[in-house]
Parts: sequence; C-alpha cells; structure tokens
Amino acid sequence: MAAPSAGHTPGTDDDRVLRALATTGYGHFTTMLVTDGRVRGLDLHLDRLARDSRALFGTVPDRDAVCGRIRAVAPGDGAVVVRVSVADPALGLATIGAPADPRIAVTARPAPQAAPPPLRVRTVGHQRYLPEVKSVGLFPTMHLRRLASRDGFDDVLLTDGRGTVLEGSTWNVGFVAGNRVVWAAGPVLAGVTRTLLRDALREPPAELPGVDDREETVRTADLPRFEAAFATNATGIRPIAAIDDTPFPGTHPVLTALTHLYTALPTTPIPA
Repeated sequence: MAAPSAGHTPGTDDDRVLRALATTGYGHFTTMLVTDGRVRGLDLHLDRLARDSRALFGTVPDRDAVCGRIRAVAPGDGAVVVRVSVADPALGLATIGAPADPRIAVTARPAPQAAPPPLRVRTVGHQRYLPEVKSVGLFPTMHLRRLASRDGFDDVLLTDGRGTVLEGSTWNVGFVAGNRVVWAAGPVLAGVTRTLLRDALREPPAELPGVDDREETVRTADLPRFEAAFATNATGIRPIAAIDDTPFPGTHPVLTALTHLYTALPTTPIPA
C-alpha cells in the first residue's frame, strides 16, 4: 500500500474506505488505546496490519503513513481508542478479484474513563471465519451479542459447538487455576494484549511469584474448576463474573497482579 501522496486528503480517503466497508465488508482493522500519544504494543498492531493486509490484499500498508494518520487523530494528552481500518474502495461485488490498492481509515473515540464492571457472558456455538485475521466481518458475533444482551447478558463467549471454549466476540479469554494463567487454545485471534501479557509472564515480576501461563483446551464442563476468568482486549483486562451459570469472583489476587503487570508495560510513542 503506497504512502499517501502530497495531494492525499485523509478525510476523503476515510469516507471512501468506510463506504467500502459498509457496502462490501471486505477488510480488516486493528484497535489500540492511545494514551498521551503512546501505545502499548504499537509494533504488534503494525505487524497485524501488515500480516492481515498481505492475507487479504497481497500488499502491506506503509508503516510511516499509518503512524502519521494515528498521530493526526490522537491528542498529545489524554486517552482515546483508535481504530485503523483497511479496505480497497475500488473492490466491489463485480470486481472483488481485481488487483487491490487498499487504503486506510483512522477513527478515534474517547477511552473509557473508569474500569467497567465484570462481564456476565453466555456461551454460543460459533467459530469465526479466518479467526487469525481481525476482519471487519462482525455481523455474526454482533448479532449473537445483541441476542445475549436482550436476554440480560453483557456479551458472548464463542465455542466450537462441541463445548470447546474459543474466544469472546471481540476479546480473548483467560482463566486462573492456582498460580497458573490458562488461555483457551484453539483457532482464535491472538490479541495484542494477550500477546503482551504472555511475553511479560515469561519472566514474571515479584508480585507474580511462581505464576506461569499456558494455552490449554478448555471445555465448558471444565469451567467450575477455575478460580477466576477474565477478558483481554485493546483497553486491558476485564474480570468475568459469570459464564452461563458458572460464577466467578470479580476480584482475585492473580487478576489484580495481571492488571498491575499490564499497566506497567512500556509504551511506545507514535513516531513522527
């Protein structure tokens, strides 16, 4: 993907990309928390954009151009959630197989001001297509999430239909068993926050003595054996209060330590 030319108008490009996403729905994105112009795992987000763009379009975005667009919507102080979307406005139903020239759209929304309450989620049998790609095709999971919300739940936890836990609608799921953090194994998106935590746990800090982590196959029948459950996404770690009829505490020493570990992770300034 070429860097924007001198005559490039970001707003116009944003409109074209967003229109393409609304009409064709072929694209991918990444979402990041930008605080005071800095991001945890910025390189991981840029790597994801390159990897997914190569998979969907056969080309990669210009990293400097992406950073420039992020910097343009993120204030130097304060916190916003930035989404970088990638699509080719020229690709439509009749031209989907044509050579691609994707463009980026960058949007920002205010970051949550306070930690949200623990989640209550319902398991549903659904597996995302190309789960390793953070695609814009959110209709199935959003529909399932809407149905769950109307039944009094906050979100859904996806399973493979045979009782194996996979991931949340837009988040990874983890569990606590003693001094072990267990990540649900399977065909899922490797989230940036999950990746950062897993890397940090290779050499756990003093507040996490003896804590290790691993991926394991987790089945819904296994849920009662865990002491706590949590979700991870672009804004950090959120406890899970219940999965179906299985309750979990809203606080746990390991979750508290994980949250401190996450907030202490180094941040990277968006390069000029």
